[in-house]
Amino acid sequence: MKNIKQLLGQRIKELRKRKKLTQERLAELAGIEIPSLSNIENGKNYPSYETLEKLSRAFEIRPFELYLFEDCRNKEELLREMVSVMENDEQLIRKMYQYFLCVK
Repeated sequence: MKNIKQLLGQRIKELRKRKKLTQERLAELAGIEIPSLSNIENGKNYPSYETLEKLSRAFEIRPFELYLFEDCRNKEELLREMVSVMENDEQLIRKMYQYFLCVK
């Protein structure tokens, strides 16, 4: 389980990549140092409130949106998690397959 620093860092990195920004460009837009941004994205440091405000302004989002972690995982992580939950439950696999047939 990832801690809040790691989740926030992953979220910031995800948002940066969605906007097609380099770390250098995001750091420039937010007015923070590149190593600071790198440490935040890697989950090593937790940003100050002021840095969170600067990052949210650079992304043109509200600060609380930095904490919307639900889509932080990539599809491979989601698939691995689903398989690990279902692998020993044949009934669940059958239900999921029926669902899949309905929505495909």
